[in-house]
Amino acid sequence: MPLAQAWSVALVGLEGHLVEVEADIAQGLPKTSLIGLPDASLSEARDRVRAAVVNSGEKFPDRKVTIGLSPATLPKTGSHYDVAIAIALLAAAGAVENSRLHQTAIIGELGLDGRIREVRGALAMTLAAARSGFERIIVPELNAAEAKLVPAIDVYGVRSLRQVLALLRGDVIPDEEPPRAEPRLMSESLTRVPEVDLDDVLGQHEGRRAIEAAAAGGHHLYLHGPPGSGKTMLAERLAGLLPDLSTDDSLEVSAVHSLAGLLTSDAELVVRPPFIAPHHTASLVSLIGGGSGVPRPGAISCAHRGILFIDEAPEMHPLTLDTLRQPLESGFIEVHRAAAVAKFPARFLLVLAANPCPCGQAGTPRGICNCTPQVLNRYRQRISGPIKDRIDIQRQIVPAARGVGDGDRPESTAEVAARVRSARDRQAHRYRDTSWTLNSEIPGPIMRREFPLDGGSQRTLEELYADGRLTARGLDRVVRLAWTLADLEGAAQPTPELTNQAFQLRSGAPLTELTNDRPIRETTNR
Repeated sequence: MPLAQAWSVALVGLEGHLVEVEADIAQGLPKTSLIGLPDASLSEARDRVRAAVVNSGEKFPDRKVTIGLSPATLPKTGSHYDVAIAIALLAAAGAVENSRLHQTAIIGELGLDGRIREVRGALAMTLAAARSGFERIIVPELNAAEAKLVPAIDVYGVRSLRQVLALLRGDVIPDEEPPRAEPRLMSESLTRVPEVDLDDVLGQHEGRRAIEAAAAGGHHLYLHGPPGSGKTMLAERLAGLLPDLSTDDSLEVSAVHSLAGLLTSDAELVVRPPFIAPHHTASLVSLIGGGSGVPRPGAISCAHRGILFIDEAPEMHPLTLDTLRQPLESGFIEVHRAAAVAKFPARFLLVLAANPCPCGQAGTPRGICNCTPQVLNRYRQRISGPIKDRIDIQRQIVPAARGVGDGDRPESTAEVAARVRSARDRQAHRYRDTSWTLNSEIPGPIMRREFPLDGGSQRTLEELYADGRLTARGLDRVVRLAWTLADLEGAAQPTPELTNQAFQLRSGAPLTELTNDRPIRETTNR
């Protein structure tokens, strides 16, 4: 009985699993069966493959055909198995030598005329094939650019089933009409890093200090203040302070974006930390990921190794905002479905921006608030205490005083980014023998045991904890933030003054600036 095998890739989250596509042609009435836990879109592959094979000038077997997808216990979803199914079937029919399919993975969706359409997640699938030792992968031409980002595997971009057959037979590749890119469901502008500079921000000394510390140590940030005070300006300029992604991080982020449909046909590795700014009306699924079949990554995973900026945070549904609790601690999100559990990376820097009240004037200089105490309390409680407790830096941003731009030129993004890079280099050296790279990542018990503070700093934190001004989690976060400030200052260890400033950044108290480890003055920007 004719039998042949081809290989494709199944994705569960970002984890790729090699799938063996077996085709068996036996005696019996013409019928095509597809087994191996296919979903509805994959079950329709029988009709797509039949039409594509016939319209490509090949003969479809007029006998009983069984297509098996192994492992059978792994749920299969999507249309990217089409080409592998067609090739396995034609190999079983003798149209292709089965030996030519050795060490070759195949992905792509078939059109009824034999064209091969692009698919999502090609980069992640290519990574899975390369890690499994495959030497070659055949992908749709529109996905070839992103697949070629993976080293150590040969990538062949094809336009049609006829080209795939010619490639496997060693024939001349026929010319085909260039493929047309499908419209994308997600906007590519979601990942655009704002091209703005920090020297546009006049005054705002406390806000500038806050975003510098956040960038240096990867600390979450909460900015609140009246409309037009500069919260969004500061958040957008925070993206420019982050260093480029490492090669491993760049591949991981690019794989997430490929699965989300954010990479274009001329894809390049994502080298800059992404800046994702979902609207405050975003749904729960769009934020954390999900959807029918195998879940897709949401905004928090697209922001992996970058910034997730939520403007008007109190206007977001509280239950949606509270789903950030677990990924803020763990750095990943698990989306559970009946068929599978998809795990996506989600280690992002969270930036929340909010008005102080619905009218935006509560607690601001010269502002007249018209909100009742009940309305004010309800508004502030929309960002829950557990979420605020996971945020390292809280700053009130008020409009800069008139004439503030008459003094010295503010520091540019390049100048501050250089200090951020130096601070991150110090952290990388300090944690070189661990799996962590940033102060915000290291667990509190290890930080206290391996990198203890001096006696004066420790006494200060113990008094704040005893007074109830710090929670146990908050104490650990102040310690991490103190180390970040020390790294920015080039100090070997946090001083009591730096530890006090870390508490001020954490609690939202007026900030005391430091020069040479000595308080010089409190800023007037309160």
